[in-house]
Amino acid sequence: MSQRMIFLGGFVICVGLMAAALFFQHVLGLEPCPLCIFQRIAVIGTGLVLLIGGLHDPGAWGRRAYGGLTVLTAGAGAGIAARHVWLQNLPFDRQPGCSYEFEYMLDNFPLTKTLKLVFAGSGDCAQVLWTFLGLSIPAWTLLFFIGFIGLGLMLIFTNLGRR
Repeated sequence: MSQRMIFLGGFVICVGLMAAALFFQHVLGLEPCPLCIFQRIAVIGTGLVLLIGGLHDPGAWGRRAYGGLTVLTAGAGAGIAARHVWLQNLPFDRQPGCSYEFEYMLDNFPLTKTLKLVFAGSGDCAQVLWTFLGLSIPAWTLLFFIGFIGLGLMLIFTNLGRR
């Protein structure tokens, strides 16, 4: 398999993840919490890196650079998703209370305070609204981010041919 197909395959998976997120939101009516929104941003960032890598079809140095960027964006997403999974698995009495709406925070607080509030989590982030095979949406997202980190590491450390 060529490196171009690997890059573009990863991009297609990101598109599928975003399509699923939009389906959950607009068809099933599951509103995303602030941590979900940041996970979406990380999926989009990872997808853009993979798309650009696929369109560019770089040599060895470029493949490693795109692989490193994939590891960075997916690693950030994995960190956010891991925090989300942790919040969802807290005992009920230790879960954070409800917070401000995300749009309200962006409009009324400095970015640093907004980020601090988002990553502290809220009652909205601790709710599990959907599961598949016993895993919540953030848990599935975490697994995909781990897969993207593996893909990025493969791009860095293996010698793939350009076809």
